[in-house]
Amino acid sequence: MFNKFCGEEIRGIMFGIGTTELVVVLFIVLLLFGGKKLPELARSMGSAVREYTKASTTDTAEVTAQTKEEEDKSAIIEAAKKMGIAVEGRSIKEIAQDLVEASEKE
Repeated sequence: MFNKFCGEEIRGIMFGIGTTELVVVLFIVLLLFGGKKLPELARSMGSAVREYTKASTTDTAEVTAQTKEEEDKSAIIEAAKKMGIAVEGRSIKEIAQDLVEASEKE
């Protein structure tokens, strides 16, 4: 028994549940919900998993967008400092506008 959980002979185990236990659990689910409810239950579980996946990828996309925005702001501030434009206490929009004006003069 101890060898099964230490890495030896794990082939027959899925998530710590053997084949016999899995069959018993599926049989109990069939008895509880009935044959007609199982497809509906599977559909609802599938949509829940899909929503979870969608939500987790949306969060990743938002973080990526925020990181890109921060990189853009840093690049604007760095360019303004190199050109001698004051950046303290000013918005990024004002700094970018001054950058454009300074580059048009040159």
